[in-house]
Amino acid sequence: MVLIVKDEIKKEIVKLLSDKKAREAIEIIKSLNYSKEMDSLIIETIQEMTDEYDLYITKHGRYMNFCDSDKSKNMVKGVFECKRGEYGFVIVSDLESDIFIPKGYKNSAMDGDLVLALITKGQTNTANSEGRIIKVIKRNPNVLVSEVIKEKSGYYALLKADKTNKELVLKGDSLDKLVPGDLITVKIETSKRGNAVARFEKRIGNKNDPGIDIIAILAKHEFDVEFPSDVIEELKNIPSEVKESDLKGRVDLRGEEIFTIDGDDTKDIDDAISLKILPDGNYELGVHIADVSYYVKENSPLDVEARKRGTSVYLADRVVPMLPHQLSNGICSLNSGVDRLSVSCVMKIDQNGHIIDYKIFPSVIRSRIQMTYKKVNAILEHDEVSDGYQEFVPTLEKMQELASIIRKYKINKGYIDFEVDEAKIIVDSDGRAIDVVKRYRGVGEKLIEDFMICANECVAKYIGDMGLPGIYRVHGDVNTDRLRTFIKTLGVLGIDIKENLNGHINQKMIQKIIDKIKDLDAFQVLSTKMLSCMDKAKYQTNNIGHFALALRDYTHFTSPIRRYPDTTTHRLLHNYFFDKEGVTDEKVRHFENILDDICLTSSERERASMECEREVDDMKMAEYMENHIGEEFAGIVSGITSFGIFVMLPDKLIEGLVRNDTIGEVMYYDNETETLVGARSHKVYTLGTKVKIKVLDANKETRKIDFIIEEE
Repeated sequence: MVLIVKDEIKKEIVKLLSDKKAREAIEIIKSLNYSKEMDSLIIETIQEMTDEYDLYITKHGRYMNFCDSDKSKNMVKGVFECKRGEYGFVIVSDLESDIFIPKGYKNSAMDGDLVLALITKGQTNTANSEGRIIKVIKRNPNVLVSEVIKEKSGYYALLKADKTNKELVLKGDSLDKLVPGDLITVKIETSKRGNAVARFEKRIGNKNDPGIDIIAILAKHEFDVEFPSDVIEELKNIPSEVKESDLKGRVDLRGEEIFTIDGDDTKDIDDAISLKILPDGNYELGVHIADVSYYVKENSPLDVEARKRGTSVYLADRVVPMLPHQLSNGICSLNSGVDRLSVSCVMKIDQNGHIIDYKIFPSVIRSRIQMTYKKVNAILEHDEVSDGYQEFVPTLEKMQELASIIRKYKINKGYIDFEVDEAKIIVDSDGRAIDVVKRYRGVGEKLIEDFMICANECVAKYIGDMGLPGIYRVHGDVNTDRLRTFIKTLGVLGIDIKENLNGHINQKMIQKIIDKIKDLDAFQVLSTKMLSCMDKAKYQTNNIGHFALALRDYTHFTSPIRRYPDTTTHRLLHNYFFDKEGVTDEKVRHFENILDDICLTSSERERASMECEREVDDMKMAEYMENHIGEEFAGIVSGITSFGIFVMLPDKLIEGLVRNDTIGEVMYYDNETETLVGARSHKVYTLGTKVKIKVLDANKETRKIDFIIEEE
């Protein structure tokens, strides 16, 4: 409770001092107008904000926002993200561009620390700005994974999180039960002398245990493989099949031709689809989503745990679900041939792709067949029909027709498809990486994506047009500075982009740039770089629209089994529209009070999930490349830094580093155009440069892959 109050006080102090006028502590207390009993807490909060560089205290003992002080010039506060144990980035919440911290300039900062950094190249919100860390404000409050070392002087934690193999003194209870080689989670504490110690939290396993590599990464990002006991207990009351009493107030769609399309191994099936051609020639598209919130009641142990997790995590050889398998693969999964509760969004779409009408209602469905993308793609791309699919071919063909119309309409509105490939790690029965391939995205995958976007847009409109509190999936505008740098890089490649970036950048401008680069061999590299010029999508209650989708209204509704915001959106639909009592002031106040926090937590957990998935992919890619040391590959330059070149193997999307000191001559780095130039040869390396590389080294544990250039 004290933390919540402190957060509110902090917001009010920042707002009060936004006029850039410095005030004494007593002035701040009087202006906030709290009761006398709150004075000590306000003083404590002011001191905390000063220690954390939110406030600056002048030589006259007055306080002002740190960002408004002369002291803050060319300084930023953010979270340090360490890469390869050598360099990293300071991520600042209110800046679009991360600050690059070169090797040797991270001071004593570790991965996840809150730090103060001085900008040494560029400016605070320009692309490719560099800096150095001048102070660690607060150690990483999250758990870190470390290996136990036993020495005569005591136990030590060998930190793995930032790949520097830093040894810290290990403190805590039950240390005598640990053995060398155990992997544990710790929290970093800073002593009065400024030295960090590692506080023991819990044991994960031993480094020699099967599959511990992935479990350790999950633990670092606070994703639990097991569910707590109160959740397990609640599962005893969850039914295994739909009861007659569950059908009250639902539209019965069990007689309709409804089916699902998913991956070969998918067991948590969120969505089903249906299609009819209406007498007037329009399409009636049905998107039917598992009604998870019917079983996961607000504030129940299941709900609390789902909110804490935020999302399911999909890794190379496993899925860590947001909900227990009894729900995610059972009663909530839209399995074929069984009754399932759902929320349906049925849309009327004309021949031009306009959604001219829609209805959203609770329903009960019975999926006819569980289709796979592979077999649907075989039908729609190669006219090859698998057994059991014959009767659905006409509907699938009409769905393809509608999806094509919808996509054309979206593109005309400004929808941006970066077409960035994803890697798929192939593992053997022991979980070892044996191959890395591009994940195929065919007609079936795009069809489902288009239909789900339509449903998400309708639900966002349904709630938003009523002026009710809701969760929105938003995506801000382009970072102009990053885009300018990207266009300079394209200029080096001979691609002339004549777009005026001084005014508002719209989706059509981005589409034109993509059209200019889409036929290049380096398209994947350049498209990924261009994507980094965009703001990150996130959840919030303030609907600012979705730039990349070119939509004014957008939410997440279609995946409630694996995303908590979707579950919450279903809960909003039930409370506002499906319940008999409808909208009440009490409900509105309730959701106004909780939705901001849900948005923040969900965005944080989404990022944690993405980082977890990326780290597992990096580890498995390094594991795969351990068996290819000394081999040569064709590569494309995917990144340029002051210390080396990142090269991607386009067939596998594996990336490694070519260090400058292996190139054989002094290299000069041009920050403006992101190029590296040889002092003697004048050879220019830029994004998209083709090179032949040899694998110098690969290490699964450090997740490093090192290349050397063999031939340009």
